[in-house]
Amino acid sequence: MNGLCWGIEAGFSGLVFGVDEVGRGPLAGPVMAAAACLCAESVPEGLGDSKSVPRKRRESIAASLQYVAVAEASVEEIDRLNILRASHLAMVRAVAALAARMGPPAMVLVDGNMLPGFDFPARAIVKGDATVASIAAAAVAAKVARDRRMGELDHGHPGYGWRTNMGYGTAEHLAGLSRLGPNLHHRRSFAPISKLLN
Repeated sequence: MNGLCWGIEAGFSGLVFGVDEVGRGPLAGPVMAAAACLCAESVPEGLGDSKSVPRKRRESIAASLQYVAVAEASVEEIDRLNILRASHLAMVRAVAALAARMGPPAMVLVDGNMLPGFDFPARAIVKGDATVASIAAAAVAAKVARDRRMGELDHGHPGYGWRTNMGYGTAEHLAGLSRLGPNLHHRRSFAPISKLLN
């Protein structure tokens, strides 16, 4: 990378990837993760914890990211592996995709207190999405990608309100489940869905 996109977090030299996932709690849809690498001169304006950044700003930030990769684990993988292992799988895929573009990172910084099995040095940082710029960027990218995916799924499967609830177990979603039953995008290993199926 000719030194153009080295990690900006203090204490590290070499490429630093920030990683975060979204979508562990919903009853439907994939879990998605992103890996991001920021240049010191190109940290997006307004970057912060993705949960507190307005939607339009998130979309603008995601579009401005030059070095980012998004990956997912499917509903089938969530049901087979469990949601924690599936979210780690999505993280590993995102990091591998970004490393294929940029080269191996010197450090991978992950939001949370657990580490997936990366092939690179890694460190877990609790509340990293609120304190580490590259993790915050990854969180924004993953959220924007997953929100878009749920909007697409809502178009094909109306009645659950996925365009607005993103697959979470809101009153609107639960009413849709009661009326329509689960479909192929619902996580059968999650209690509200398994109870309906049984």
